[in-house]
Amino acid sequence: MPANLTPMYYKAERDYRRAQTSAEQVDCLQRMLQLMPKHKGTDKLQADIKSRLSEARQNLKQQINAPKSGQTFRIPRQGAGRIVIIGGPNCGKSRILKELTRAEPEVAPFPFTTREPLPAMMEYEGVQIQLVDTPPITAGQLQPWLLNLVRTADGVLLVFNGSSDDAPEETLAVIQELESRKTRLTEIGGFDRNSFSIVNLASRLVVTHASDVDCQVRSQLLFESWVDHISPLDVELDEGQFASTLKQRCFELLKIIRVFTKSPGKPADMRLPLTIADTGTVEDLAVQIHEDVARNLKHARLWGHGDHDGQVVGREYHLRDGDVVELHC
Repeated sequence: MPANLTPMYYKAERDYRRAQTSAEQVDCLQRMLQLMPKHKGTDKLQADIKSRLSEARQNLKQQINAPKSGQTFRIPRQGAGRIVIIGGPNCGKSRILKELTRAEPEVAPFPFTTREPLPAMMEYEGVQIQLVDTPPITAGQLQPWLLNLVRTADGVLLVFNGSSDDAPEETLAVIQELESRKTRLTEIGGFDRNSFSIVNLASRLVVTHASDVDCQVRSQLLFESWVDHISPLDVELDEGQFASTLKQRCFELLKIIRVFTKSPGKPADMRLPLTIADTGTVEDLAVQIHEDVARNLKHARLWGHGDHDGQVVGREYHLRDGDVVELHC
């Protein structure tokens, strides 16, 4: 039996995966239970969510009573999505952040230059995307705060140094450290179908120093050990044209489209797009604006990919990148 989950439920589920604290997880799980249709098709999902809710409440109780210790970082979310840049030592993470944003991270030819996460905003065709540079991950070394930052990201760039003989082993160590903590780097993100505790992260492999004569050999060594490897993108950091390609790949990684809204009788502001999932509908757009708008939505008018300008469409109509939408409640 199909679950028939609503856009508001999927928004709560998306918020849950992004939640960075136990308190936020409890709030999202409670909303998911409230918004979920109650029938046979959702029995297993309800049981799973209730189990996760019980675990989150227990974690919250322990955190309240536990003494404060250890290093923590809390980075506010900004933009249409968050992409975390990870990798082994001296692979080029900070250089990528510098080239794609206005940030000025320390870039040096020796390892462990980055010691703390550094967020910055990347602009792509009117959409702001948050990139976060991180300290290198090595075998046996993955701080809880860094694991949480990665698990709650909307996407991941895994950076591989194509000029280093150590890169295959070091990059595999990053992958294995995450997998040992139920975090997988995959082509498509989302929770594992069988367990909410396992997170699949939409990821891309960025191979730096791709012009090195032995880069392909080193990449192949990694792929031999990493059977279900993610799509690689070869870049040469000293050639400026890589930035535009990588920006586009970051946007595509988020699986979103740009949609513009307008008020009746007024032109749309084409400088300020809203973003929704690339499978999103008119109703998803309304939820993005406000739940009351979605609840009271009667129809919409569409300019862009419809049969004609001003076409009247319903809430289930699937939108495409660049559409202009006028919502009527």
